[in-house]
Amino acid sequence: MIYPTIDELTKGNYNRYQLAIATAKCARLITDEYVKQRASAENVLTGSKEGGNSIISMIDQDLADKKAVKNAIDGMKRGDYMIVDAPEITEAEEELAD
Repeated sequence: MIYPTIDELTKGNYNRYQLAIATAKCARLITDEYVKQRASAENVLTGSKEGGNSIISMIDQDLADKKAVKNAIDGMKRGDYMIVDAPEITEAEEELAD
């Protein structure tokens, strides 16, 4: 069984498709953060003459150890990320945009 369940993550307010899209977007943010931290760590190690530090020790352990989707699901369960509905555009707003 998958943990946490879909009902726990959505609290009955969203469907599976919305959850999948939100999870993918969160995973992308997490991946971007990992890439940024890794690049920063590589820059520090390149400029330093000490060989004692490793890149992995300079990156957040959750980002380095777990997959981005698992981090996204865990973050949604903790409340770090949440699904936000896109505002609906009324006909009057569409006419103003044209």
